Amino acid sequence: MKNKTYSIKDIAKEIGVSITTVSFVLNGKAEEKRISKVVTEKILNYAESINYKPSQLAQGLRTGKTKIIVFMVEDFYYFFAKLATIIESLAYKKGYKVIFCTNDNNDTKSIELINLYKNIKVDGYIIIPSPGLMPKIKELIVEKIPVILFDRYFPDLDCNHIIVDNKEASFNATMHLIVNKFKNIGFITTDLEQTQMLDRLNGYKEAIHTNGFTELILKVPLNDVSSTRKKDEEDIRNFIEENPQLDALYFATNYLAISGLGVMKKYFPDHSKNLGIVSFDDLEFFEFYTPSITAISQPHVDIAQSLMGLMLGLIKEGKKQTHPKKITLKTSLKIRDSSR
Repeated sequence: MKNKTYSIKDIAKEIGVSITTVSFVLNGKAEEKRISKVVTEKILNYAESINYKPSQLAQGLRTGKTKIIVFMVEDFYYFFAKLATIIESLAYKKGYKVIFCTNDNNDTKSIELINLYKNIKVDGYIIIPSPGLMPKIKELIVEKIPVILFDRYFPDLDCNHIIVDNKEASFNATMHLIVNKFKNIGFITTDLEQTQMLDRLNGYKEAIHTNGFTELILKVPLNDVSSTRKKDEEDIRNFIEENPQLDALYFATNYLAISGLGVMKKYFPDHSKNLGIVSFDDLEFFEFYTPSITAISQPHVDIAQSLMGLMLGLIKEGKKQTHPKKITLKTSLKIRDSSR
């Protein structure tokens, strides 16, 4: 009996009243609905005796508020995993639960997940959007469902978003290499036409052109990055072999940097000792690698606080949502041995 899960139907049957009466009492509306004190006390005492806990989802279906937020990411690489931990803690303190899910940067999966969570009436969405998700995001906006895009956004869609200043960060990282006497700087990125990757590319290009240097760019296809990474390691190896003048490499993501470090250790152990290296998005691993790796660090706590603060504000506004908020946060460059 102790392990039994009770419903308001069970309570109603035990007390001999309607399910509606039990619902009113448990939701603090007994006086408003003129339910007698005797019946109210019977319901409350019995609910306490069986340790009744209402279903959060069932409550949501009745009230339209589940106190649940969806956090949809591309994957749970280090950056998103660390961010998820902070967001969950902040949400919990405010009485909210978070559903975490990955879309694998796939539009079909993203749409299926959003439709699923709409059915259980979650209160809002924080989404790292896949490339073709704009129509579905627009649908959420039209329905006045709180939604925040993070990490990347759609320039043609007026939607809440929180990002870091990718272009400025990339420009500064490239300039740091140049100031440290590196002139032939290779930029290794993905071939994604998404705002965050394009801004990182443009920041690199601006610094290179400002100093009259030549662009040296490798774009790794997405399907290679998301698989075993054997192909992107091959691409990086070929890029280094085809450009013997390279004296520095700037990786647009930390997982590409890890692949690149593996390639250099295996195929270019002597060359890599003198090669300048910078990665976008810091890892604890970079601090302890030899040489330690210079990296652009994103402000995890500031990002999480901004996301939760904005989301709670949107939920409070409800259908009266005002103009979308667009927030850009600064990064910091953690200078280590690899770029000195």
